[in-house]
Amino acid sequence: MEKIKQDKDALLANLSVLETDWRDEFSTDVISFLDNIDVDSIADNENRIQELLEDDFNVASTVFRLFLEKSKDEYTSTLKELFPEKGKSGSSGFRKDPEKYTKTLNHLFLREKMIETIDREYTWKDIITERLKAGRGSAIKGQKRGRQLEDFVENIVKQVFDKYEPRCSFIGMKGNSTEKADFAIPSKENPEIIIEVKGYGATGSKQTDVIGDVNRIIQEKRHDSTFLLFTDGITWKERESDFRKLIEFQNQGYIYKLYTKSMEEEFLNDLKLLKAEKNI
Repeated sequence: MEKIKQDKDALLANLSVLETDWRDEFSTDVISFLDNIDVDSIADNENRIQELLEDDFNVASTVFRLFLEKSKDEYTSTLKELFPEKGKSGSSGFRKDPEKYTKTLNHLFLREKMIETIDREYTWKDIITERLKAGRGSAIKGQKRGRQLEDFVENIVKQVFDKYEPRCSFIGMKGNSTEKADFAIPSKENPEIIIEVKGYGATGSKQTDVIGDVNRIIQEKRHDSTFLLFTDGITWKERESDFRKLIEFQNQGYIYKLYTKSMEEEFLNDLKLLKAEKNI
C-alpha cells in the first residue's frame, strides 16, 4: 500500500455530527411506566408507591429517583443510608417486606414530591431549565459540593492560624517545582502543614483521580511537612478500594491523618497541637 501523509485541516473538514437517540429499551419502559402514575392515585392511595414497586421495581425506582431529582449514585447512597443492613436497599429487601420498605421510603417525602411535580403547570422555560439542570447542573453540583467542604475546612483553619494560603501551589522539597494543594500553612513558600480537601456526592473517575492528586503531594512535599487529608461523602462506600488506598497512605505515614466533617472537633484540636509543635 502506498505511503500517505494526512493533513489535519483536511481531516477536520471531513468530520461530521454523530447523531444518536438518547432512548434505549429501559428509557422507553420508564416513559411507558409514567402512564401508570396520576396525582389522584398517588394522593388518595397510600399503597400506590408499593403497587408501583410491585409492578416493576427497577423502573419504579428510576421514576422515584427522577421525581426526587437525584442522580443514580446519589439515590443509591441515600437508600443505603435508609437501609443500612446489607442487601435491604434493593429489590430483594423490598420483596422480603414490601410494606416496611415502602414506609421507609416515606422518609424521603416521595409522595409529596410526586404530587407537587405532577400538579405543576410547566412552561417552555421550565423545560429548558430542566435540560440545563440535567447537563451543566450535575457538574455545578459537584463543584459546589467540593467548594462547600473547602469553606468548611477553612473556617476551622482560620480559628487556629493567622497565616495560611488557600488554593495554592506550594514549593516542593527541591525548591524548583510546585504542587497544588487546598491549604498551605503558614505559606506556600514554607508549607509546614499541607491540607487537601476532597468532597464527593457521586461516584466516578474523580474519586479515583484523588489517589493521583494525593500521591503527587506526597512526592513533592518536604518530609518534615505534615500532610492532612479532609474528605467526605457517603459515595466513598461505593469506592471502597480507592478509599482503602488512602487509608494505606495514612498507615504508611505519608498522610498524618484523614478527617471527615463529623471529626470537626478532632481536626480543630490537631491543628492546635500542630501549631504549638511547629511554633507557627
